[in-house]
Amino acid sequence: MASPTCYAFVGTYTNGRREGIFVFRFDAERGTAQSLGATEGLSNPSFLAIHPSRRFLYAVSEVGDFGGKPAGAVSAFAIEAQTGTLRMLNQQSSVGSGPCHLSVDATGRWVLVANYGSGSVAVLPINADGSLAEASDFVQHHGASVNPQRQEGPHAHSVILDPANRFAFVADLGLDRVMIYRFDAERGKLTPNEPAFAPVKPGAGPRHFTFHPGGRFAYVINELDNTVTAFAYDAECGALRALQTISTLPEGYAQTSYGADVHIAPAGRFLYGSNRGHDSIAIFAIADDGRLSPRGQAPTHGRWPRNFALDPTGRFMWIANQESNAVTLCTVDEATGQLSTRDQFHVPKPVCVKFVVAGGG
Repeated sequence: MASPTCYAFVGTYTNGRREGIFVFRFDAERGTAQSLGATEGLSNPSFLAIHPSRRFLYAVSEVGDFGGKPAGAVSAFAIEAQTGTLRMLNQQSSVGSGPCHLSVDATGRWVLVANYGSGSVAVLPINADGSLAEASDFVQHHGASVNPQRQEGPHAHSVILDPANRFAFVADLGLDRVMIYRFDAERGKLTPNEPAFAPVKPGAGPRHFTFHPGGRFAYVINELDNTVTAFAYDAECGALRALQTISTLPEGYAQTSYGADVHIAPAGRFLYGSNRGHDSIAIFAIADDGRLSPRGQAPTHGRWPRNFALDPTGRFMWIANQESNAVTLCTVDEATGQLSTRDQFHVPKPVCVKFVVAGGG
C-alpha cells in the first residue's frame, strides 16, 4: 500500500513578519516536502490543532492583548482538502493571556486552550461550519512552586483529553502539577476531578503531556529539570500514578537545557522528547509496564528544537528548530526507534508541526 501524501502545517512566532502558518505538501513515499506558501496577518500562531474531521485547523495567537483586554486569541481555519490552503473563519478570545497550546475534543465540538501567561484554561465551542463561539467555560489556576523565576504563579502549558474524552489533563509548569478535570462534552464544562491533580517533583516544571496508544499509560515532559515522568492511568476515575521519572539528557551533561515536547510512535514502542539547549531528541523504549529505557539522543542539527511531530506513517519526524529557523526532517527506524537526518528546510521561528492526509474529508 502506498504511503499517503500529507499536508504539513507549521506554526511559528511571527516577530513582525506577515507570514504565520506555513503549509507544505509531504510525500511520505519519497520523503520529500514542497512549500505551498503561508497564511498572513496572524500574530504568533505558535501552536496548532486539527479537527477530527481533518476539515478545520485551530491556532493560538500567543499574545498578551486581544480586543483591548489581557488575553490571547484562538483562530479557526477551514482546510481546503485538494490544495491544503487555509481560509480563516474567525477568532475568539482565549480569555487568558499568552495561550500556548490547544486541542480539539473527540466529538469535534470543543477547543480547549491553555493560557501560559495567566495560568488558566478555557473551552470554546465549535460551530457547525468550524468557526468558534465565545468560551463556554474558564478555569483559573492558583498557587506557585519552588523556582522563583519560573514558578512564581500558575503557567498552564498544555491541555490534553484522555482517549475516552472524559477527562482533561493540564500540565501546569508553575504549579508542578498535572491538573485533572472531568470534561462534560455536552455542555463544554470542566469540573475538578477527584483526585484533582498528579504532582511531579518540585521544580520539575511539567510542560507537555501525552497518552500511550494503548490508553494504560501517560507521560509528561518536565521543562525545568529535563525529565519525563511516566504514569499508570486509571481510565475509570481519571487518576495518574507515577511509575518513574527519567532524564532526557546524557549522563554527565551539565549545560543549560530545557525539555519541550513529547510524542509516542504510532506502534507504541518508542517515546521521544525534545531538548532545547542540548538540541536533541531523546529516545526511549517503552516496556510492557509503561516504564522507559533510554536509547540515546539524536541531534536535531538545529538550535532550540521546540515541538516536533511524527507523520501519519510513523516513518518520518519533523523537528521545529526555533532559533535556527529550520525544520529538520528525519527518518525513523521503526525497529530501533533511532532517527537519521534526511533533509532540512527554512521556516522562520518554527514552533509546532501538524499533519493532515491530503484529500481527506
